[in-house]
Amino acid sequence: MVGQKAYVPPCYIPLEQSDVEADIVPPPADGDPRPQHNSSVPGQWSSGICACFDDMQSCCVGLICPCYLFGRNAESLGSGTLIGSCTMHFVLWALVNTLCCVMTEGVMLGAPGCFVACYACGYRRTLRENYNLEEAPCGDFVTHFFCHLCALCQEYREIRERSQNLNSSSRNMVELAAPAVQNMEPALPK
Repeated sequence: MVGQKAYVPPCYIPLEQSDVEADIVPPPADGDPRPQHNSSVPGQWSSGICACFDDMQSCCVGLICPCYLFGRNAESLGSGTLIGSCTMHFVLWALVNTLCCVMTEGVMLGAPGCFVACYACGYRRTLRENYNLEEAPCGDFVTHFFCHLCALCQEYREIRERSQNLNSSSRNMVELAAPAVQNMEPALPK
């Protein structure tokens, strides 16, 4: 593992900036975009935590139905199923939050956020370990506790960016197959 290089994600380019204006880091020389886990220095996220409006699809889905976005992230990480993770997020986020708010007449409005933050920070940690990312902008729990929706959108963008890199490199590979076996029959005399 001495010769392997650490994965360097592509630069994040805001929508208002063109590709020509940005300094894009070239892909690794061997063309392998898969994450390398041997580097002790964590890499950068492909987008910032507050870059939700740069990707309106994840922003809208994360705002309207964060449990679905959470389920998609969990399924992409292989840590859960879409339905199971989505349902658990819904129970922790919507039902517990509503019950706490109603039962305490609004006094305990933010307290249930710690339940969903505890649940979601484990998936964020898995994502960071899979792609060797730094714990930014702060710890996983704190990020989900204070910026849960933004964190879900950032994780979704990161997973999508990494999966597009893997898919684009696999499309450039040519698949070779051996020709079918042919049998020759002796000619019949006339």
